[in-house]
Amino acid sequence: MLRTLVVLFLCFLCLPLHADQRLDILIKGGRIVDGSGNPWYVGNVGIQNGKIVLIDRRIEAAAKRTINAKGLVVAPGFIDIHSHSDYKLFVDGRAMSKIYQGVTTEVLGEGGSAGPFQGKLKPRVVETKQGDVQFTTLGGYFRAIEKSRTSVNVCSYVGLSNIWRCVMGDTFDRPSSEQIEQMKKLVDQAMRDGALGLSSQLMMPPGSLARTDEVIQLARVAARHGGIYSSHIRNEGTGVFASIKEAIEIGRQAKIPVDIIHLKIAEQKLWGRMKEIVALIEQARRDGIQVQANVYPYTRGNNNLRSIIPPWAHEGGRGKMLERLKDPALRKRLKRDIRNGVPGWYNHFTAVGGDWGRMLVAGNNRFKGLTMDRVMSLRTRNKNNVDKLDELFEFLLEEGGSVSTVYAHHTEKDMNLALQQPWCSVGSDGSAYATSGKLRVGNPHPRNFGTFPRVLGRYVRQRKLLRLEDAIRKMTSLNAAKIGLRDRGLLVVGFAADVTVFDPKTIIDRAEYTNPFQYAAGVHYVIVNGQLVLAQGKHTGAKPGRPLRRR
Repeated sequence: MLRTLVVLFLCFLCLPLHADQRLDILIKGGRIVDGSGNPWYVGNVGIQNGKIVLIDRRIEAAAKRTINAKGLVVAPGFIDIHSHSDYKLFVDGRAMSKIYQGVTTEVLGEGGSAGPFQGKLKPRVVETKQGDVQFTTLGGYFRAIEKSRTSVNVCSYVGLSNIWRCVMGDTFDRPSSEQIEQMKKLVDQAMRDGALGLSSQLMMPPGSLARTDEVIQLARVAARHGGIYSSHIRNEGTGVFASIKEAIEIGRQAKIPVDIIHLKIAEQKLWGRMKEIVALIEQARRDGIQVQANVYPYTRGNNNLRSIIPPWAHEGGRGKMLERLKDPALRKRLKRDIRNGVPGWYNHFTAVGGDWGRMLVAGNNRFKGLTMDRVMSLRTRNKNNVDKLDELFEFLLEEGGSVSTVYAHHTEKDMNLALQQPWCSVGSDGSAYATSGKLRVGNPHPRNFGTFPRVLGRYVRQRKLLRLEDAIRKMTSLNAAKIGLRDRGLLVVGFAADVTVFDPKTIIDRAEYTNPFQYAAGVHYVIVNGQLVLAQGKHTGAKPGRPLRRR
């Protein structure tokens, strides 16, 4: 009986529309790349009431709006599996730099998420057009997004950093068994609020304070709800192999799917060994552990200049770190640890060989867009015998302990090999910026503007590293499958109408490291939940996005 009902339902979905029915949008004569990895074909896509209702090589129907897609690719809307637009969407819900890339869904909450804010972690207050909004849970964040309205869909993990700080605050004390139970309850509530799973950023405190067995306990809670474990691993440099093994072990013991965030080797001493990392993941998959990864198509990463400061100096929060930077006696210890490293710590300074020229200031200050060797030169030109680490400390003190920085720390060859793996998808690790207004700030990484067009323009069309169909799969159905979005990521009748239409001959990223505020080229139309958000390359102002809670 059940099989009969399913067959009847599928047949109903595939029936042509009656003559008197009109589609909302008909995309006509495009090169359909459906997101599955199957070869493209020319056909029509019909949209009505926010859903895809027609996909056919010949059938057409009357429509309120017809898009001539001849010569263009029609694909599912891109799903950015690693995004940081959590609060920028309240500033400008149009999500400009993402929409111009063809992104229709943003996955938020790496390590730190937009909830919970409870216990020892103060509630978050954000400014919106409707006034200040305060929320203490991930569910509260989703409701605030619904009220504020966005052009993109939004979903989120629950961040280990939030969970840890809600219970432990900024102390480096070890949690008791009772405190771990409190953390588990917070994860459980976030999953009930619609979180996709648990995310961790284990490189720096507070995430780095969590031991493997503690992460496993929290991941088991997410697993009970059908969630996944997404991890910025503990050490992408000298400890990259051990850190990937740790992520695999968490997946094994918690019985949870694992996605490793921006897979890379960020340590020049280990460059060229990506084959070994691929082998580790392949073996884990043969052993039945569902481990995958994502990458961004750049060889520079974005972090903070304070990541050069060793972990022990961060105890108590940023204010305490700044006090330690002022202490002459502690500066000696700081310098020694920065130059020599600390066991288990991913040291950004040694990862780039201590080369200040491989650090680019991205933060909003007077040195934005300059490499740190140039910054050091400008800051020390009238000084004698200055230790550059002292100058680093002074710079951080002036900027309140935070300077966004782009680090040139991994290689094209390693990144290309990771990108080619069938289990490796694409995510930007970026945010929704804009070329004007309040979100034109600092000198952000170009990935905020160019990730997805860069893959399609440079790695598909120019370098032929990937087939078009495989690249689109990595941006759509692969990401949807990882996080459990069951009605997006494919062009299928009955799925939500998130669609991107682009020119495969012209799509390209234009943002540069020293001139990042440039939208990508080649995306002509973007449809979110059946509404045109980008039409003929121009943002329509529409905000049909919605929170996508885990179901």
